[in-house]
Formats: sequence, structure tokens, C-alpha cells
Amino acid sequence: MALKLYNYYSRKIEEFKPIGNVVGLYTCGPTVYDNVHIGNWRTFVFEDVLKRVLTFNGYELKHVMNLTDIDDKIIKKAHNLKVNYREITNKYADAFFEDLKKLNIIPANAYPRATETKYMKQMISMISILLKSGFAYSGDDGIYFSVEKFTTYGKLSGLDKKNLKKGARVNDDEYDKENWTDFALWKFKRESEPSWEAPFGEGRPGWHIECSAMSTLELGDTFDIHTGGVDLLFPHHENEIAQSEAATGKKFVHYWMEGEHLQVDSAKMAKRDGNVYTLVDIAQKGFEPLAMRYLFLTAHYRSKLNFTWESLASAKNALNNIRQNLSFYKEKDFSQDRIVSSFRNAIDDDLNMPRAVAVFHEALKSGVSKVELLKMDEVLGLELADTQEQKLPTGAQKLLDQREAARAAGNFGKSDELREVLMKMGVEVEDTTDGPKWKVKNDTSY
Repeated sequence: MALKLYNYYSRKIEEFKPIGNVVGLYTCGPTVYDNVHIGNWRTFVFEDVLKRVLTFNGYELKHVMNLTDIDDKIIKKAHNLKVNYREITNKYADAFFEDLKKLNIIPANAYPRATETKYMKQMISMISILLKSGFAYSGDDGIYFSVEKFTTYGKLSGLDKKNLKKGARVNDDEYDKENWTDFALWKFKRESEPSWEAPFGEGRPGWHIECSAMSTLELGDTFDIHTGGVDLLFPHHENEIAQSEAATGKKFVHYWMEGEHLQVDSAKMAKRDGNVYTLVDIAQKGFEPLAMRYLFLTAHYRSKLNFTWESLASAKNALNNIRQNLSFYKEKDFSQDRIVSSFRNAIDDDLNMPRAVAVFHEALKSGVSKVELLKMDEVLGLELADTQEQKLPTGAQKLLDQREAARAAGNFGKSDELREVLMKMGVEVEDTTDGPKWKVKNDTSY
């Protein structure tokens, strides 16, 4: 089965056909003005799974994730705190990279920042081209992209300009998603704001042009895959297409992939409702980040996922059960082809991770080779290779064998006595339909 991905541009599942030998992947990264919340982390884990599936299929790739380090929110926070904006962006960029490790997300090949000189030059160059070609014009407070000039505007998001209200020029980075508007490519210098020299006037870039400049400079005018959260579909990704294709005259991206929203207790996350959580909040409740990663894997990336503390607790238990089973895993001698094929078919079917997780549990129960299990985890990313094999204390195996013999003979009193002896040795035994399972307790003082 070939790898198939849902392309938001065509609204179809398509066979993935890369442009060249190296897959170009651009993912919209965080705006580094605060700690990243779990909704964003769901998107970043989906993108990590996509990378892992591409690698599993033998593709080499170059992954670029931008860090937005200049925009309205950053400037406002710096002004309120009376600090240089770089103090804020550096602090939260460092926190972002620490959290990436906690969720076992493979680092990108490049993390460009909008304020780096080469990317600022690329933005200025693109804006100059757009001005010269008539796709952009100068207003009293900045340079704007003329949406009306780009005839296919709305194709990605499925919006019909005829059915939407025409808005005025909009200088804010985020705006009313019911309107289509001419958006700011460049904002002329304002008092006490950072600014850069440009032939069309000193100022700073608008949010949308940043991604176009960074992606094309790193990956070329046309590349394979662009991803982000579904909330970026309009206007951000729509605007990226318009300004990029107007500037280069080439198709910008072949495959657009968007991750769905994470809800909290069936409601939209909002600071005013107090339901916006970060990994710090998760840790304070006693949960490890990998439990959150497992929870993300239980829903398809194009489906909404409802977060509750109960669902996270279930994910934690499931992950711990996997680790426990692996710690004293016994392989069985049987053909593994069907299960291995089922796993590949699941991940190649538009990253069907809920199905892949179910196949993994089946594989674990069936006793496939540990090598195959760890290959599957190269996609799941649960760090199972680090699971330590548990070893029984001296004499415990003999007691386990005696207990099984007593159970087989119906001598359950003797079986219970042996269970108590094993408990004192630090070995906990659980009788299941698949036979007894044991684990070594860390605390053997009882």
C-alpha cells in the first residue's frame, strides 16, 4: 500500500508523490511569547508522526519549523513588561525546545526566526516584487497585499469571495475570519516598536509574509508539504499561498495538511474560561508528557479530540501497561507478516494512528518479536526502547512455577500462600485470562 495523505487543497486523500529525492516539509511553529498550550502540542505531535511515517516509508526529508519572534502579541507583552522583546522570545523559545524533548518530538532540520537578517532580506525582496507586479500597494500605515488581484484566493479554505463581506485593509496580524481583506505585508515604523530598513519604508513585517519568506528560502519556491493547525487554514495559509505564488509565479505547496482542534471538556480552549493548559499544568497534576502524547495518538489528526483529566489518566494507565508488558515480554514463534502489514496499512492510510495503536496492542498481546514492536514505536514515539526488562529476584521463578502447579491442581490455598511469599520478595502477581503476569515492585518494604 502506497502512502496516502489528505490534501486540504484538493479536499481528497491522494497518493503521496514527492517532487524530488528529499521531501520538503514546512510546519508553522509557535509564536514565542508564552508557554505553548496542549492544543498546539497536539498539532506538533501530529507533525512529528507525519515525519516518522515518511521516514518509515524510506523518505529522506528536510523539515523546517519557524519561530515567530516578532508580531503584535510579542510587542504588546514587551511593552507591558517594559523589556526588550528579545528577552521574551528567547525565554519562551528555550521553554519550547525543552518541551519538545519531553514529548519525544524529533527536532526539525532548521528553526528560522523572522528577525534573522537573511529572512528579513527575503521578506523585503518578496514585498518589492509584489509592489512592482501590482499585487501589493502602499497605504498610509504600511504595504498591503491586494486580495482582489489574486483570482484563486480562497481555494485552500473553500471560501468564495462572492459570498463573503469585503473588508477594509487590516493591519492586525489576526482578524475577522468572516471577511476577506487586504492584509499587511509590512507595517511602517511606529513609536517605540522594533523596525528594519526597507526601500519602501522603515518598519516591520506582517505575520503572514514571514512564513512565505522562511519556507521558500529554506525549501525553494515549490515544496512538498505544509502543515499547521486547522485554525491557520484561513487567513494565514490562504494568505501564504496568495503572496508566495504572486511573487514567484509558481505553485507554492503540493500537499496541505491541517491538524484539528483539541477541545477541553467539550469546549473550546480560552483563557477567559481557565481551560488553557500547558505541559507545566500537566506535570503539576502528576502526569508525564508521554501520557499526553499517547492520548493524542488515540484520535485521528483530522478529528477533534476532547481532553479531560479522566482521558489523560486512561492514557497514562495504557502507557504504563504497555511498559509493564514489555518489561517481561515473551516472544512467540509465529508468522508476524499479517500484523506488521496491518500496522503499515494503518499509518499509510492518512496517518490512521488510532488503528495503528490498536494493531500495536494486538502485536503486544500476540507475542511478535520485540524488534518489530520497537520498529512500530519508531512511528508512535513512546520511547519504548528505554523500557527496562524486569528480572525476578533469586528463587522467585521457582515459587511462580510452584504456584502455577498448585493452581492447576486446584489447591488455591497453597496458591495464595505462595502469592504472599512472592509479595514479600517484591513480586506482584496478577492472574489474567492469558495466564499469570508479574511485575517487580520498586518498593519491597511491605
